[in-house]
Amino acid sequence: MTMIALSLLALGALELPPESDYEPIATPHFPSRLHAFVWRNYPLVTTERMAEVLGCSRPEVDGIARSMGLPPQPAISESQWRRSYITVIRRNWELLPFEQLTRLLDWSAAELAFTLREDDFLWAKLGQRKPQLEPLVYHEPTVEQSQRASEIAATVRRHFPKGVGLAKSSLFGFVEDLSSPTETSGPRPSAFEPRYCYSYFATYGDPLLDEFLDPYPDGLLDRLAAAGVTGVWLQAVLYKLSPFPWDPSLSEGWEKRLEGLRRLTNRAAEHGIDVYLYLNEPRSMPLSFFERYPELKGVTEGDFATMCSSQPGVLEYLTEAVHRVAEAAPSLAGFFTISASENLTSCWSHYQGASCERCAARGPAETIAEVNAAMAEGAWAARPDIRFICWDWGWADEWAPDLIARLPDGVWLQSVSEWSLPIERGGIQSAVGEYSISSVGPGPRAARHWEAARSRGLHTIAKIQAGATWELSAVPYIPAVRLVAQHATNLRNAGVDGLMLGWTLGGYPSPNLEVVAEIGAMDQPDPNAALRTVAERRYGASHAETVVRAWAAFSDAFAEFPYHVGTVYSGPQQQGPANHLFLEPTGRAATMVGFPYDDLNAWCAIYPHDIWASQMEKVAQGFEDGCALLRAEVVRAAGDPVYAQALADELSVAEAARLHFASSANQARFIMARDSADLEPALRAQTLAAIAEREIQAARELHQLQVADSRIGFEATNQYYYVPIDLVEKVLVCESIIDRLSR
Repeated sequence: MTMIALSLLALGALELPPESDYEPIATPHFPSRLHAFVWRNYPLVTTERMAEVLGCSRPEVDGIARSMGLPPQPAISESQWRRSYITVIRRNWELLPFEQLTRLLDWSAAELAFTLREDDFLWAKLGQRKPQLEPLVYHEPTVEQSQRASEIAATVRRHFPKGVGLAKSSLFGFVEDLSSPTETSGPRPSAFEPRYCYSYFATYGDPLLDEFLDPYPDGLLDRLAAAGVTGVWLQAVLYKLSPFPWDPSLSEGWEKRLEGLRRLTNRAAEHGIDVYLYLNEPRSMPLSFFERYPELKGVTEGDFATMCSSQPGVLEYLTEAVHRVAEAAPSLAGFFTISASENLTSCWSHYQGASCERCAARGPAETIAEVNAAMAEGAWAARPDIRFICWDWGWADEWAPDLIARLPDGVWLQSVSEWSLPIERGGIQSAVGEYSISSVGPGPRAARHWEAARSRGLHTIAKIQAGATWELSAVPYIPAVRLVAQHATNLRNAGVDGLMLGWTLGGYPSPNLEVVAEIGAMDQPDPNAALRTVAERRYGASHAETVVRAWAAFSDAFAEFPYHVGTVYSGPQQQGPANHLFLEPTGRAATMVGFPYDDLNAWCAIYPHDIWASQMEKVAQGFEDGCALLRAEVVRAAGDPVYAQALADELSVAEAARLHFASSANQARFIMARDSADLEPALRAQTLAAIAEREIQAARELHQLQVADSRIGFEATNQYYYVPIDLVEKVLVCESIIDRLSR
C-alpha cells in the first residue's frame, strides 16, 4: 500500500463505496462472463494473475483464450502493467466484484478506494456506482459455450486474417520512443513566455517519490523544448511536500519528494525547461479529522469538509508549506493555482461559502484572494523572482472584478482563452463552456479578465489547448493546425504575456505546439507562414505544401464540430469505433469521458439528434478529404528515407481522428433508427444492419492503425480508452447484432 493510502486510511477516508443493485451490461456476443473476462484482460493481465482471481490453473485460462482464436499471450512488462491500471479497472468494472478487482490489480481495498477518489475523478468517469456481482469462478465450458467460442474464432480469422489483439507497436511503445535520447535545438525567443504544458504520458502516481514512472525523462524534455515548450507542470499536494501540522503521518515521505522535486527541476533546467507546480489548496479533509479539530471545519460536502481559510492557522500552514517547497527546489520556476475547481478547497470554492459563519460575510472575492495571497507570500519569501500564477478557472463572472482587484501585486493572471466565445454550429447558437480547439479564441470573458489584470500592472497568461481537447483526446494531437495557428495569432494581437499550452492532455510534441512557437517568434505573426515553416521542418520542403493543404482541410472540418460541454464530456468520440452498439436501449447515463453507452440525448446536448449526427459527418468527411491528400503524399514519399515515416505518422493520427468522428455519427444514426417509431420493421432492420457493417469496417481500420501506432487510443489520465482486442470485440458485437436482425 502507498504511504498516502495508509495515511488516509488512518483518517477513515478510504472505504470502497457500496456496490449497487443494478444489472451489469450484458455481453451476449460472448459465451459467458468468464469468456468476456479472459478476452478483455488478455493483452493487459498475465494469465497467472487471471487464474489466481478465477481459482483455476494457467492452462485453463489459456484454453479459454485459445478457444476464441486468441494467439499466445505476449510478455507484459512491469512498465506496461504499472501504466495501465485505469484501463484494467474500466474493462473489469462490470465483470468483477470489488474483492476480485483488487486481487486482479494486486492492490488493497484502500488503494483502490484512494484511486477511485483521487485519480482525476475516476469515480465520476465510472458512473459513480458499481454493479453488485457474484464472484467469477472458473468452470469448464459447456458444449454450447464451446461451440460459440469456435464461432468467435472463425469470425476472428475471417475479419483479421493477420492476427488480432496484439500490437506490432507494443502498448506504451511511445513511452520508450519519446524517452530515447535525441539531438534537438531548444526553444527560440518568443513573445509568449512562459509556454508550459503537461507530460503526454505521466501517471497520477507519486512521481516525485517513484522514479520508475518518470513523467519527464530527458528525451521527452528535449522533444518538448524543440517543439517550443519552455515549461512543464505537475500536480502538487502540500501535505505530501511539507509536514502537515495537524497530522504529520499524512506527510510521510515529504523529504524524499522534495529531493525528487529538486532533482527534476535541476535536470529540466539542463534542457531549457522550467517546472511549475499546480496547487489546489487547502485540501479538504474527511469529517473524522474535524472530530479532533472542530475549530478548523468549514463547509461540508459529502464525507469531507473544508479547512476554513478564515482560520489564521490554515493560512499560516499554506504560507509555510509553499515556502518550504520553494526553498527546497531553487530551480523551481513557479506555481499556478486553481481556487474554484471540482476539488473542494476553500469555503467558497464550490460557491457554498454563505453556509460558513466565518466566510459568509467576507464573500468569495476576499476569501479566494486571501488563499492565493497566503501561498504567494510563502513563495516570494523563498525567492522574490519566482512566478505565482492565479488561474481564474471556475470563478463566477460576478466575483472576478473584485477578486482580481484583491490579488497581491506581482501575481500573473491566467484565463481560459476561448471560454464564453459565441459560436454557431449547424444553425445552433451557443457559447464555449470548456476547452476547445474547434473554437478560436480569445473570448469576451478572458479579454475582460486580462484587461482588469493589466489595469493593475499584472502579467497575463492565456490557457489554451494547443494539442488536443476533450473534443477528441484519443489521438496525440488533433491535426487542425491552422485553427491553432490562428488562435496563437489572435493571442499575439491581444497582447497576452504567456501561454499554458494544455491541461493534462495535449502534451505530445506535435506540429500544433511548434506552430504556436513559430507565431510567438515572428515579428509580425503570420499563420500561413508559420504553417509552412513547421511543415517544411517536419516533412521536408517537397511535401510541405500538401501537408499544409491537409491541415487546412482538417481545420475547416473541425470548425464544424458540434461543440458543447455535454458533447465533449459525454459523447462517444473518445472511444469511437470501440464503443458498442446496443440493439436494446441500456437506460444508462453517459459518464464523464468514461462510458458513453447509448445515451444519445447526453451526447447531443443542445443539438437536435439529426443535426448533431450531420455535424459529425461533416467533420468526418473533411478529415477524409485531408487524409486523401496525405495518403497520396505518403505513397509519393515511399522512397524518401528522411520524411517517409514522419508523413506516415501524421497520416496515422489523422486517419484515427477521421474514424472516431465517423463512428460517432454512425452510432447516433443507429440509435435514431433503433428508437424510431416511424420505420417499419424490415426497413429498420435493414438500416441497423447497414450501420453495423459500417462500424465493422471502422473497427477493422482502427485496429490496423492501433497495432502499428501505440499512440492511438491513449490519453494520460484515462490511459488506453481501448486496446486492439477491444476493436475486435466491436466486430463480434456488430456480427451478433446483424445475426439477430436477420432472424
